[in-house]
Amino acid sequence: MMRYVLWLLFLSFFAVTTDGSLHVKIEQPQLPVLAGKAQNPVMKLTFYQTGNVHDGMLERLSFSLHGTDNIEDIEYAALYEAKKNGLIDTKRELARTSCSSEGIVFENIALERDTVACWLALHLRDTIDLDGKIRIMPEHVKTEKGTVLLFDVVCKPLRTGVAVRQHGQDGVHTSRIPGLITSKNGTLLLMYDARNKSSRDLQGDIDIAINRSFDGGRTWQPMQIVLDQGEWGGLPEKYNGVSDGCILLDETTGDIYVAGLWMYGVLDGKSGKWIPGLTEDSKQWIHQWHTRGSQPGLGVKETCQFLIVKSSDDGATWSAPVNITSATKRKEWWLFAPAPGHGLTLSDGTLLFPTQGRDGKGMPFSNITYSKDGGKTWRASNPAYSDVTECMAVELDDGDILLNMRDNRNRGNTEDNGRRICVTSDLGDTWKEHPTSRNALIEPTCMGSIHKHVYTDNNGVQKSIYLFSNPNSVAERVCLTLKVSTDNCKTWPEEKWILLDEYKSRGYSCITSVSEDYIGIVYESSQADLVYQRIAVDELLK
Repeated sequence: MMRYVLWLLFLSFFAVTTDGSLHVKIEQPQLPVLAGKAQNPVMKLTFYQTGNVHDGMLERLSFSLHGTDNIEDIEYAALYEAKKNGLIDTKRELARTSCSSEGIVFENIALERDTVACWLALHLRDTIDLDGKIRIMPEHVKTEKGTVLLFDVVCKPLRTGVAVRQHGQDGVHTSRIPGLITSKNGTLLLMYDARNKSSRDLQGDIDIAINRSFDGGRTWQPMQIVLDQGEWGGLPEKYNGVSDGCILLDETTGDIYVAGLWMYGVLDGKSGKWIPGLTEDSKQWIHQWHTRGSQPGLGVKETCQFLIVKSSDDGATWSAPVNITSATKRKEWWLFAPAPGHGLTLSDGTLLFPTQGRDGKGMPFSNITYSKDGGKTWRASNPAYSDVTECMAVELDDGDILLNMRDNRNRGNTEDNGRRICVTSDLGDTWKEHPTSRNALIEPTCMGSIHKHVYTDNNGVQKSIYLFSNPNSVAERVCLTLKVSTDNCKTWPEEKWILLDEYKSRGYSCITSVSEDYIGIVYESSQADLVYQRIAVDELLK
């Protein structure tokens, strides 16, 4: 958390006019600049008037775009007032202007109060260069007194991206819990919860949806619903939610699987008994992880159900759901569910989903679920650890499977904080802790993504790196950061960290290999429900 605070201070600057009448504070948080989003805040300026200067006028305010890769990606720039909480108020536009190689210039901006905080925001074109970065440099302010303020500020470049899912898009209240894979045809498939009526977790009117991209993430096809139980069993959709999806590519056949957790009705939190007679107007609600929200047994009125759908045509069409609860869940377990993100195909062709659940006492655990016959049958492993939940897996270079887990012991713990890491060499029959467990990767108790990327170096040698992303904080879901390991997850050097989004968000993410030269990441951002960005492997290896 200390690194986060210091970074903010480093990019805050004060400047003063020559006559001392106008003070300016400049702040530039690290935020993604997104196509598909109307206003992208890129720099905050706070003007403080002193002396006898009131209701002043900024005759000219200019910014340089020197160092921006593709200025033509910017359609226009605008100034907006800030809200009381300091964030941009897009309903209060002060000025708008075009951009050119000469930069950004605003003229005749009235300062109607002693202190005015505003945001410089950019609107990007619909399709942009995903490799481009934008650099905004404040140049000068000219006041009505004729004084000129020159800023000697060095600002970091901001990464571009795409706002794939925004609040309310397609009539969906909130899009959450992303998974991301690249098909054998090179198609990107983004999977997520389509939370139709509210942002709340199960139980609720929730479907699992996907969007596909055929051009590396620059543009995305319309939303497709792939898991939706509808009005099943006499209950409305609000009591047949499907959530917490995981997506998996069979690298042998090209088939794609999506797993999701279906909740039918509601159990009583005290007794664990199914509540009959619910209607659209009923208010009962429970979470599968709370109290007795899911219970021992296999039936739909006892426990949440583990569903899988399959596509054999690159995600264009999907099968009817297959219920694998009875094949995977032990009857004494209270819950068995997919873990968010993506699964993987092991080097021997085994298909693997990261999974999670609650044991016979209701205690959370993480494990894996795998198929050795191309998805025909599935088997759940033993738990890797207890009081852990959302997890993702990678196959290490020696063939062991490493499971990276959210650990509930980190909640509110700023002293002893770190992801739980375990490995297995026998598909989860036995597990042992990895040397980095609870000491290498901090978290504010949130889902994190881990991914293995294979590439060929300049000498023609095949090598692998490991990527991890999560909110890089022990206390808050802030500073969504991408980290790189070149030594089989033994170390994650700080000099290779890439901060993607500094502000607070829900913080879930998922990484994929777009090609040998690029990785892609989707994450729950402060700037949109789901943001996609692409990063060159060469940059990760520097």
